[in-house]
Amino acid sequence: MLKGDKVGLRARHEDDIPILRAELYDDVVNGSRADGRPWRPMRPGAEDSRLTVNDKEEGIVPFSVVELDGGTLIGTATLWGIDTHHRNAHIGLGLRPAARGKGYGTDVVAVLCHYGFVVRGLQRLQIETLSDNHAMLRAAERNGFVREGVLRSSAWVMGEFLDEVLLGLLARDWKPDSKR
Repeated sequence: MLKGDKVGLRARHEDDIPILRAELYDDVVNGSRADGRPWRPMRPGAEDSRLTVNDKEEGIVPFSVVELDGGTLIGTATLWGIDTHHRNAHIGLGLRPAARGKGYGTDVVAVLCHYGFVVRGLQRLQIETLSDNHAMLRAAERNGFVREGVLRSSAWVMGEFLDEVLLGLLARDWKPDSKR
């Protein structure tokens, strides 16, 4: 397990999937905002590519996020689009509704940076998020990410086009927490 100040990032367990699906993806609005693909209902027990783990897929590393104090499942974190030639990747996260607003997102981003830069030896991490996702923007900027641009009207969400903000962080600009 990778540990931050408040959270741990661990392998996805089978019993995490129904909880994450119910609280993050079955909610049409949240699911539409979190995933670039159109929302669609999934039958109970169906394999959901957003949540299941394919250990052979090298371009994506999904984690379940747990509280260090108690081990409660609070969300997902992902390093995706991993490019081993250019040594870059994207990061993303999703927190269960009860876990939002408690500073977990900033800690999750910090742990993903540690994983990307130290464990994987990447040169650049990138985040794309909706321009009104203030929590993600704060979590990214608190970890040193720089706003590099706005992708105007690039996301179709619930009947309208929304802007996305592109943020980047280079390994040389990252200020790691020495406790990790």
